[in-house]
Amino acid sequence: MLTWLLNRFPRPTVYRFFEIIPGFLVWATLLGAVVVSFWRPLWAIYFIIVFDFYWFLRVAYLMVYLITSWKRYRSDITINWLEKVKILPRFDNIHHLIVLPTYREPISVLRTSISSLARVSYPLNKFILVLAGEERDHDNFLANAEIIKKEFGNTFAHLLITLHPADIVGEIAGKGANINWAGHRAKELIDELEIPYEDIIVSTFDVDSCAHPEYFAYLTYTYLTSPDPLHSSYQPVAVYGNNVWDSPAINRVVANSTTFWLLTDLARPERLFTFSSHSMPFKALVDVDFWQNDIVTEDSRIFLQCFVRYHGNYRVTPLYLPISMDTVYAGSFWRSLVNQYKQQRRWAYGVENFAYMAWHFWRSKDIPFLRKFRYLWNQLEGVYSWATAPMIIFLLGRLPLMFANDEVKTTLIAYNAPYALQWLMNAAMFGLFVSAIFSTILLPPKPKHHTSLKYIAMVLQWALFPFCMVIFGSIPAIDAQTRLMIGKYLGFWVTEKKRN
Repeated sequence: MLTWLLNRFPRPTVYRFFEIIPGFLVWATLLGAVVVSFWRPLWAIYFIIVFDFYWFLRVAYLMVYLITSWKRYRSDITINWLEKVKILPRFDNIHHLIVLPTYREPISVLRTSISSLARVSYPLNKFILVLAGEERDHDNFLANAEIIKKEFGNTFAHLLITLHPADIVGEIAGKGANINWAGHRAKELIDELEIPYEDIIVSTFDVDSCAHPEYFAYLTYTYLTSPDPLHSSYQPVAVYGNNVWDSPAINRVVANSTTFWLLTDLARPERLFTFSSHSMPFKALVDVDFWQNDIVTEDSRIFLQCFVRYHGNYRVTPLYLPISMDTVYAGSFWRSLVNQYKQQRRWAYGVENFAYMAWHFWRSKDIPFLRKFRYLWNQLEGVYSWATAPMIIFLLGRLPLMFANDEVKTTLIAYNAPYALQWLMNAAMFGLFVSAIFSTILLPPKPKHHTSLKYIAMVLQWALFPFCMVIFGSIPAIDAQTRLMIGKYLGFWVTEKKRN
C-alpha cells in the first residue's frame, strides 16, 4: 500500500516525506510526553519507569561492547604493524592517498598534522598527500601552502595542492565540496602515474588529524588480509587529545563521549558507519564519483554511496588504532561552548542520511530486505534516541508527578516512582565511572603549564555528563532534525581550531 502510494508522487515529494519523518517522531514524542503527563499522569509514570529501566539495560549492554573494544584497542596499539605487513605479498604495491581539506586554519594546525604523517612507520615514498584549500580562503591558504611545500615538499612521493573554486552551482560550500574537487584532481595525477586504483587506499582526514605512527601499516595490513578489501571502508578510533588539556571541561566530556560512542560501535561493525577521519579503497571512491558535494555530512554519506552502488555488498571494518584530533576549543570559555553546540548540531544533521537511505532502499530490489531494514532501523532509532532520551531521562521524568492529583500520588507506583528512578540513575552511574577511568588513561602527556591537580579535574568533569547530554546532545539533535523537517536546510559550519 505504501509503495503504491509513494509511486504516485514525484521524487522530490517522496524525498521530502522521508526528511520529515525523524523530526515528526521526535516532536510527537516530546509533546506527547507532556500531554500524557497532564492528561493521564499514571500512564506517564509507568512509561517513564519502563523507559529508564530500558536505558539502564542499554547502558549495561553498551558497556560490554565498550570494554570489548577497549581491550582490543589496548592490544593492537602495542603491535609493530610494519613488521607484520612487510612480509605480505602485495605490500610494495600499496600506495596511500591522504586528503587534508583546510579552510582558514592557521599554519600551526597544518604543520602539526602533516608532521604526524611524516613520522609514521611506513615508507613515505608510497604517500600522495593532497592539501585541499578553498578559493574563499585564497590568500591565507596559498601562503600556508607555500610554507608546507618548503617544509614537506620532498618528504612524500607527491604533494598536490588544490584550490576549490567558490560558488559552483549546485554545491554546498564545505568539506564535501572541497574534497570532491580535490579527489578529481588526485585522480588526474594517479592516472598520469598509471597506478592501479586497486593498489591505492585513500584516507580523508580532518585537518587537525594526527595519525598514530602505526596507522598506515595497520591499515595496509587490514586491507591486504581482508577477504574483500575493495568493498569496505576502514574506521579508526577518533580521540580528541591534541588540545584536551587546555579545553573547558564541558568540551572534554562531549569529545570523550564521542570517542566512547565510536568504541561501542566498532565492536558492532554491522551497524558501523564511517565517521570523521577514515580510509577506503580508491577504486570504490572512483566508482561512486567521489564524495557528494551538496550535503553536510559527507563522512557518513560516502559509506551509504558505496553501500547503494554495490547493492549492499559494502561494510565498515574497524581499526583499533587512534587518530588524534582537537576538542572544540576557541580560546575562550563561552565561544568554545557556542562552537561545541554548532559542531554537535552539524553532526546531528547526519539525520539527512535517513531520507537518502529510505529513498534508495525503497527503489533497490538487489539489497536484501533484512539488511535494508537493519540499517534503516539503526539510523532512525539512533537519531531518535539522540534527541529524545536525555530529555525524557533528565527533564521529563518528574513531570507526571508534578501534574498528578492526590489520588494518583497515593498509588503505590506513584509513591515509589522517585525511588525507582533514583535507583536506576545511580545504577547507570557505573557507565560514568568506566568512562572516567578510560578517559584518564587516554590522556596524552600533561603539558608543563598544568599542575597534577588537573588529573582530578579530568575525573570530576564527568559529573557534567547529564548537563552535556541535554544541552549538547538532545537540543542540537532536536534543532537539526527540526530544520530538516521544516525544510530549513543546514549549511556546513567549519569548527574553529585554536591551540595554546
